Amino acid sequence: MDEEDIRNVLVMGLDVVSLASSARKAGYQVYAVDYFGDQDLKDLCRKTRSIIRQRAGETCGQLNTNFSPRALIQLTKDLLKSNEVEATLLSSGLEDSSEVLFELNDLVPILGNPPDVIQKVRNKTKFFQELERLGIPHPETATAKNFEEAREKSKDLGFPVVVKPFKGFGGAGVREARNAQELKKAFRDAALFDNKVLIQEHVSGTPASASLISSTDKAVVLTLNEQLLGMREVGQREPFGYCGNVVPLLATTTITDACKSVVGKVVLHFGLVGSNGVDLVVSEEGVPYVMEVNPRFQGTLECVERVLRTNIVRAHVDACVEGILPTISKKTSIFCIRLILFAPQRSIAPNLSTFNGVRDIPLPGVIIEKGEPVCSIVVEETSRDSSLRKAKKLTKSILKSLQPI
Repeated sequence: MDEEDIRNVLVMGLDVVSLASSARKAGYQVYAVDYFGDQDLKDLCRKTRSIIRQRAGETCGQLNTNFSPRALIQLTKDLLKSNEVEATLLSSGLEDSSEVLFELNDLVPILGNPPDVIQKVRNKTKFFQELERLGIPHPETATAKNFEEAREKSKDLGFPVVVKPFKGFGGAGVREARNAQELKKAFRDAALFDNKVLIQEHVSGTPASASLISSTDKAVVLTLNEQLLGMREVGQREPFGYCGNVVPLLATTTITDACKSVVGKVVLHFGLVGSNGVDLVVSEEGVPYVMEVNPRFQGTLECVERVLRTNIVRAHVDACVEGILPTISKKTSIFCIRLILFAPQRSIAPNLSTFNGVRDIPLPGVIIEKGEPVCSIVVEETSRDSSLRKAKKLTKSILKSLQPI
């Protein structure tokens, strides 16, 4: 596929507003299939299909119950009946659904990593075995299909351990267990999301990620990012639930170089192309531990674009089609934060378009269930702390505007 052959793109996944915006700015006609069906997505696209059909006075449902990768495929087929699309740009939510990815790739080719490569890095057991072979720091990890297995594996690893669903997203169902009693509840919570569970060594440190652009033989780390997890002040009830990010990560040159070296090796070894993310924990000793690979566009997208003053979709297409990688300036003068807000109680959404910096805007009047996403906010300042203060101030104003029911 040549670049001039791509005119219409499909952005697909759970949350695609930032990706759709980037694709439109890159000059493409944008179509979208997503979960939420937010108002600002419709403004960016020629056509959209969404699992949730937002209507004033009606609930937006619950993500864990209503989201289905198979449903996204059905919506894609419906959209393609009357629209021509040359390429798919993949966001979150599908990377652990191999059959769906292969079917999607047959419908509209995925521009980026093919399904078999995505499958390779998302098979956690084989992925960590490969990291072990490469000598790349990672948490010791085992799998368990029942509590007895989990207890034995936890004894082998040593408490505390982190218990995770084998397949999942956004940190849902992830728990820390400091003893056998806590392990029982942690295993039960994780098993609600998948019948196979990961038991993992607990690595104390700073949750981080790397945003990269790669071709078949080279990789450029665009930014290192601080991950924001389990923030009660934004309504997140999951202790490891993803709440957003700070771009860039505030770290020493030594730590930055170590992170870039590790993630570059991972991306090139697995043959990833285009926009990819690698989740890390930077230990208290400054060692970057690789936690997982996200072989698609990341939630950091808009923040990375604003910090680097670049277009990620354009860089992705150039890397995938032409093998051309962007040149990144090492100096940045701003910090950009994305925060995801969650409803502290069952609420009616106000008109959030009146707030500056709000993304993923629901239809005014819809009902948002307790613990479900309300919107995102994106702000920037000249320091990490000032940007975080600004974001939290805006958060309070938005959460106060929700009408409890």
